[in-house]
Amino acid sequence: QVQLVESGGGLVQAGGSLRLSCAASGRTFSRYAMGWFRQAPGKEREFVAALSGSGGSIYVADSVKGRFTISRDNAKNTVYLQMNSLKPEDTAHYYCAAPDLYSSIVPTTRNEYAYWGQGTQVTVSS
Repeated sequence: QVQLVESGGGLVQAGGSLRLSCAASGRTFSRYAMGWFRQAPGKEREFVAALSGSGGSIYVADSVKGRFTISRDNAKNTVYLQMNSLKPEDTAHYYCAAPDLYSSIVPTTRNEYAYWGQGTQVTVSS
Protein backbone atom coordinates (compact mmCIF):
# COMPACT_ATOMS: atom_id res chain seq x y z
CA GLN A 1 0.00 0.00 0.00
CA VAL A 2 0.94 3.62 -0.43
CA GLN A 3 0.67 6.15 2.36
CA LEU A 4 0.86 9.89 1.83
CA VAL A 5 1.09 12.46 4.60
CA GLU A 6 0.87 16.18 3.92
CA SER A 7 2.19 18.92 6.15
CA GLY A 8 2.98 22.62 6.04
CA GLY A 9 -0.47 24.16 5.80
CA GLY A 10 -1.56 27.10 7.88
CA LEU A 11 -2.97 30.59 7.96
CA VAL A 12 -1.24 33.35 6.02
CA GLN A 13 -2.06 36.81 4.76
CA ALA A 14 -2.55 37.54 1.09
CA GLY A 15 0.79 37.85 -0.63
CA GLY A 16 2.46 35.46 1.75
CA SER A 17 4.05 32.08 1.12
CA LEU A 18 3.79 28.52 2.33
CA ARG A 19 5.57 25.32 1.42
CA LEU A 20 3.62 22.09 1.60
CA SER A 21 5.33 18.74 1.94
CA CYS A 22 4.08 15.26 1.16
CA ALA A 23 5.94 12.29 2.59
CA ALA A 24 5.32 9.03 0.75
CA SER A 25 5.92 5.45 1.79
CA GLY A 26 5.09 1.96 0.61
CA ARG A 27 6.58 1.73 -2.87
CA THR A 28 9.39 2.74 -5.17
CA PHE A 29 8.74 6.45 -5.05
CA SER A 30 10.93 7.60 -7.91
CA ARG A 31 9.05 5.59 -10.54
CA TYR A 32 5.75 7.37 -10.03
CA ALA A 33 4.35 10.75 -10.85
CA MET A 34 2.94 12.78 -7.97
CA GLY A 35 0.31 15.46 -7.85
CA TRP A 36 -1.30 18.15 -5.73
CA PHE A 37 -5.02 18.90 -5.67
CA ARG A 38 -7.13 21.25 -3.61
CA GLN A 39 -10.73 21.41 -2.51
CA ALA A 40 -12.68 24.28 -1.04
CA PRO A 41 -16.07 23.86 0.69
CA GLY A 42 -18.83 23.34 -1.86
CA LYS A 43 -16.40 22.88 -4.72
CA GLU A 44 -14.97 19.92 -6.58
CA ARG A 45 -11.44 18.80 -5.94
CA GLU A 46 -9.31 20.52 -8.55
CA PHE A 47 -5.91 19.89 -10.03
CA VAL A 48 -3.09 22.14 -8.89
CA ALA A 49 0.18 20.65 -10.08
CA ALA A 50 1.91 17.37 -10.90
CA LEU A 51 5.29 16.09 -11.97
CA SER A 52 6.84 12.93 -13.34
CA GLY A 53 8.83 10.45 -11.31
CA SER A 54 12.11 12.00 -12.33
CA GLY A 55 10.78 15.52 -11.93
CA GLY A 56 11.55 16.25 -15.57
CA SER A 57 7.97 16.84 -16.68
CA ILE A 58 5.83 19.35 -14.79
CA TYR A 59 2.23 20.50 -15.21
CA VAL A 60 0.75 23.41 -13.31
CA ALA A 61 -2.82 24.66 -13.38
CA ASP A 62 -3.35 28.03 -15.01
CA SER A 63 -4.85 29.39 -11.81
CA VAL A 64 -1.56 29.01 -9.94
CA LYS A 65 0.98 29.20 -12.74
CA GLY A 66 3.77 31.60 -11.95
CA ARG A 67 3.01 31.46 -8.23
CA PHE A 68 3.22 27.78 -7.28
CA THR A 69 6.12 25.43 -7.90
CA ILE A 70 6.08 21.66 -7.56
CA SER A 71 9.25 19.69 -6.92
CA ARG A 72 10.38 16.40 -5.45
CA ASP A 73 13.27 14.92 -3.57
CA ASN A 74 13.31 11.23 -4.41
CA ALA A 75 16.04 10.50 -1.89
CA LYS A 76 13.61 11.65 0.81
CA ASN A 77 10.45 10.24 -0.79
CA THR A 78 8.95 13.70 -0.58
CA VAL A 79 7.13 16.03 -2.95
CA TYR A 80 6.77 19.75 -2.30
CA LEU A 81 4.44 22.53 -3.30
CA GLN A 82 5.95 25.97 -2.89
CA MET A 83 3.16 28.54 -2.84
CA ASN A 84 4.03 32.19 -3.28
CA SER A 85 1.93 35.33 -3.72
CA LEU A 86 -1.00 33.59 -2.09
CA LYS A 87 -4.50 34.90 -2.71
CA PRO A 88 -7.70 34.41 -0.70
CA GLU A 89 -9.04 32.22 -3.51
CA ASP A 90 -6.21 29.78 -2.81
CA THR A 91 -7.90 28.91 0.47
CA ALA A 92 -8.65 25.18 0.39
CA HIS A 93 -7.75 21.81 1.75
CA TYR A 94 -4.70 20.64 -0.18
CA TYR A 95 -4.15 16.99 -1.00
CA CYS A 96 -1.16 15.05 -2.17
CA ALA A 97 -1.93 12.22 -4.60
CA ALA A 98 -0.22 9.31 -6.32
CA PRO A 99 -1.32 7.15 -9.26
CA ASP A 100 -1.66 3.39 -8.95
CA LEU A 101 0.20 2.55 -12.13
CA TYR A 102 3.48 3.65 -13.57
CA SER A 103 3.21 5.73 -16.72
CA SER A 104 5.40 8.03 -18.73
CA ILE A 105 2.46 10.43 -18.91
CA VAL A 106 1.95 12.81 -16.00
CA PRO A 107 -1.67 12.51 -14.83
CA THR A 108 -3.64 15.72 -14.27
CA THR A 109 -7.15 14.48 -13.41
CA ARG A 110 -8.63 13.08 -10.21
CA ASN A 111 -9.53 9.75 -11.79
CA GLU A 112 -5.91 9.06 -12.62
CA TYR A 113 -4.88 9.07 -8.98
CA ALA A 114 -5.47 6.14 -6.66
CA TYR A 115 -3.83 7.23 -3.42
CA TRP A 116 -4.53 10.35 -1.42
CA GLY A 117 -3.21 11.90 1.72
CA GLN A 118 -5.41 13.27 4.48
CA GLY A 119 -4.87 16.81 3.29
CA THR A 120 -3.63 19.96 4.92
CA GLN A 121 -5.56 23.20 5.29
CA VAL A 122 -4.35 26.40 3.68
CA THR A 123 -6.19 29.57 4.61
CA VAL A 124 -5.31 32.93 3.08
CA SER A 125 -6.76 36.04 4.65
CA SER A 126 -7.43 39.21 2.68
